[in-house]
Amino acid sequence: MSVRAGWMVLSVTILLILVRIYFFVLNRGMDVPGYSGMVVYVVLDLLALGFVALGLLVISRRPGNPVGWIITGSSLIAVLSDVVESFGVYALFADPGRLPGGETMAWISAWIYIPVLFAAPAMLFLLFPDGNLMGRRWWLVFWLVVLTTFSTMAGTALSPVLNDVPFKGVVNPLGIDPPRALYGMLSNFGWPGMAGSFILAAVAMILRLRRSRGVERQQLKWIAAAAAVLPLASAAGVFSYYLGHETVGGLVSTFAFVPILFAAGYAVLRYRLYDIDFIINRALVYGALTVSLVLVYLGGVVSLQYLFRTLTGGGSQIAVVASTLAIAALFSPLRGRIQAAIDRRFYRSKYDAQETLATFSARLRDEVDLDNLSGDLAEVVMDTVRPEHVSLWLRPVEKP
Repeated sequence: MSVRAGWMVLSVTILLILVRIYFFVLNRGMDVPGYSGMVVYVVLDLLALGFVALGLLVISRRPGNPVGWIITGSSLIAVLSDVVESFGVYALFADPGRLPGGETMAWISAWIYIPVLFAAPAMLFLLFPDGNLMGRRWWLVFWLVVLTTFSTMAGTALSPVLNDVPFKGVVNPLGIDPPRALYGMLSNFGWPGMAGSFILAAVAMILRLRRSRGVERQQLKWIAAAAAVLPLASAAGVFSYYLGHETVGGLVSTFAFVPILFAAGYAVLRYRLYDIDFIINRALVYGALTVSLVLVYLGGVVSLQYLFRTLTGGGSQIAVVASTLAIAALFSPLRGRIQAAIDRRFYRSKYDAQETLATFSARLRDEVDLDNLSGDLAEVVMDTVRPEHVSLWLRPVEKP
């Protein structure tokens, strides 16, 4: 992509964000279900702008890799979806009749976001990091993602009445009355199909991670670590949706996708890839430490309050103070123990460099491919010595 085209895409994105903010000002004070406050959406739009810039940077550095196009395209569509929704809210609720096309904008907003939340991450899982599928059999999953996404969009677009907030109950502006079995079949095939193809795409990423070496392995670690929050976020989004909190479910699903975009762009640019091991290590340590301290605090408060009620007949603030002091006293030693346990369980090579070197020596006797050896050597050095970066220089063979 040329520099001029990149600046044009950025300019369009900024213009869309400004239009979005303008409609937010017009819609202020409106109590519309499912329409969040201005701050939330402005933060999302600014994140999208950053990801458009990141995607353009990836395209400029790796023009043949579709990862950059996926990041840019999905971010741009996300901003456009927000603008369409704000336009529809203004035309239908804030000042009805002032602007035409409110029903059309509501209809577009019902299906335009679908590829951003489902097809884009699935494609990243399938094509990351080099832009190619692992083999011919994975073309089936690729086309399954495409077909189920379009099926879901078509089923939503053909529905005679919109079913999602903030436009729930708005009549479809197409003016057609398709058979209920048609759009029902499309939706019944599309939504479960997208979920199944998404899982298959994640399996493809896991298999690629297991088979990878060297730089590619570090790239895949980044996106795998970012995708680890998706199952929990998806479950939270589904529960929120069925409990009637559609906005919360949508925001959770959206923010869960943000780390994947960042990790994909960051890893393709190949900058300080080996920091991912440090990040994963610290996430495991402080995640386990936080859970442990919360359990100690709650357990201390509950047990001490029960003790005081038994002895004095009433509660006491001493339980809170004592639990807080216990947390402060346990923080450092508990962190050290958790760090040691995680290092022994997940980073054993850090403590057993001799075994790692012996394994590499055995591999060295059987391996004849110089590229594989280079990647293995770099990985062994990172596991044992853990330097800031690794460079390998091979002297060319001089011809006699």
